[in-house]
Amino acid sequence: MRDSLGRGLGASGFTVDTAANGIAACQHLDTYEYELVVLDLGLPGMDGLGVLRHIQGRASRPRVLVLSARDQISDRIDALNRGADDYLVKPFSFDELVARLHALARRSKDAQTPRLTVGKLSLDPVARMVHVQGEPLSLTPREFSLLELLLRHRGRAFSRGEILERLAGCESNASDRSVEVLVFGLRRKLEQAGMDELVQTRRGFGYLIPKA
Repeated sequence: MRDSLGRGLGASGFTVDTAANGIAACQHLDTYEYELVVLDLGLPGMDGLGVLRHIQGRASRPRVLVLSARDQISDRIDALNRGADDYLVKPFSFDELVARLHALARRSKDAQTPRLTVGKLSLDPVARMVHVQGEPLSLTPREFSLLELLLRHRGRAFSRGEILERLAGCESNASDRSVEVLVFGLRRKLEQAGMDELVQTRRGFGYLIPKA
């Protein structure tokens, strides 16, 4: 099920990492930043409630959707009281899972700056739309994610490795070359919309959008 969910969520536009047990899940959480976690309670090594405790101890935490065969009301209440944001009982509809994850992502982003702007460009992370002077700019999901990353951290340079980690996942086989192609495509679309030199290269450090 883990592999099937990983493939399905990846095909639905999510960047996905998977962990076979609770200990591996905590190691992932300590190493990488995640927006969402789909968590099974019946994990080997450390169960899902242990992973929830680990997540609650973090300064910044992802939204957690518990996916479990435990269907008693008391199980749901326990998980929610321990910090879960949603609870879905097996067997489940994959479409419902995706819809709930999108809802959690919107809740997470609503708590952040609702709209990111620089000059005449505006990015709406909830609607996942970019406009330049009020006109929509068509970007691929990866281009949008890269632009959002650089806008949220203006002035910070991201190396190719950091971009790969954040956009492709730690288990991705993508290469540095794919980052170059991604940046080239984003820059070309921005330049065509009149946003020349928005994404800059700092030699030896990586790519950034400078602070005003």
